[in-house]
Amino acid sequence: MRILVTGGAGFIGSHTVERLLHENAGEVAVLDSFNDYYNPAIKRNNLRGIADRVRLLEGELTDAAFVARVMDEFKPDTVIHLAARAGVRTSIEQPELYIDVNIKGTFHCAAACVPH
Repeated sequence: MRILVTGGAGFIGSHTVERLLHENAGEVAVLDSFNDYYNPAIKRNNLRGIADRVRLLEGELTDAAFVARVMDEFKPDTVIHLAARAGVRTSIEQPELYIDVNIKGTFHCAAACVPH
């Protein structure tokens, strides 16, 4: 089985990936933007012990072509979609960014899962 975890470098995502690997659930790919809302070094550190056991795909869910390419090339059987722009205060300050990432990004992810 091939499993794609979006947001896989975050706290919850990295623990999800660790569990999947522990359970020998299959081949795992992590898609993450490593944006600066949380320190990207912390996210990279979250993957430190497992980076050699996963396929790391760095990019933005807001990039529909990138997301489609990931799905076409990795061909996941399952997608665990955990990627999101977090933070209440900044969502009020930058609502369009949150719409782009959390709504449009989720749409791009879902649309890319549909067979052509």
